[in-house]
Amino acid sequence: MGMITVRAVGSVGVLTLNNPPHNLIGSDFIEEFCCAQERAVEDGMRAILIRSDLRHFCAGADVSALDREGVEASITLDRLESIPIPTVAAVHGAVLGGGFELALTCDFIIAAQSAQIGSVEVAIGLAPLLGAVQRLTERAGPARAKEITMLGRRYSPDVLERWGVINLVTTDDDLHSASLSLAQQLASGPTVALNAIKRIARLTSTDGLRAADLALGDELAPMWSSKDVKRGMKAMLETGPGTAVFEGD
Repeated sequence: MGMITVRAVGSVGVLTLNNPPHNLIGSDFIEEFCCAQERAVEDGMRAILIRSDLRHFCAGADVSALDREGVEASITLDRLESIPIPTVAAVHGAVLGGGFELALTCDFIIAAQSAQIGSVEVAIGLAPLLGAVQRLTERAGPARAKEITMLGRRYSPDVLERWGVINLVTTDDDLHSASLSLAQQLASGPTVALNAIKRIARLTSTDGLRAADLALGDELAPMWSSKDVKRGMKAMLETGPGTAVFEGD
């Protein structure tokens, strides 16, 4: 049995982390994580929800398996952030180190109130290995990013929501329903346009506002040729705003 199970809920690919006892990650886990998301896209899913059925979302890396050559971080991050459909991480329990970093590669993070979230790598003499520093800098600014990663503390979801690191805090009981509802809303949207938004946001982050402005026409071209934009405009004229039914093409 694999470390990640995949099932379809309508057009949402639900990826459940299942590597007992604490979803500790290593190279094999990360490869399976990437492949599971890519398979969801190949299977026609229009959004991805990442969750865990264990006590923790992910308590970090398997320290016994860590080595300098273990993870090609730049390749991994490019694979995860190039997923062309929206991704939602629903986190609870311990969300530490590499587990936090996997969540940070998602478009949305929803956290249960009981979650304890942090970049704790400094406790064993490491800097974050999978991009937490740069992604926290992007979300919360350099001062907060350095605070989170240099001090190695565990933070409550309420604090990280206030800092702009996560999108929403829910009760533990509501985590699954709230995160699935968001993923379903995204899955019912104009998939081609949502992919364009992802690409433009990423380009702005990596190359700056001017580069994104210059590339805007090319990035939006697939949207203009999609069937969904025609559906949206037709519905707007005939039945009013918010009435379009998008099919993802």
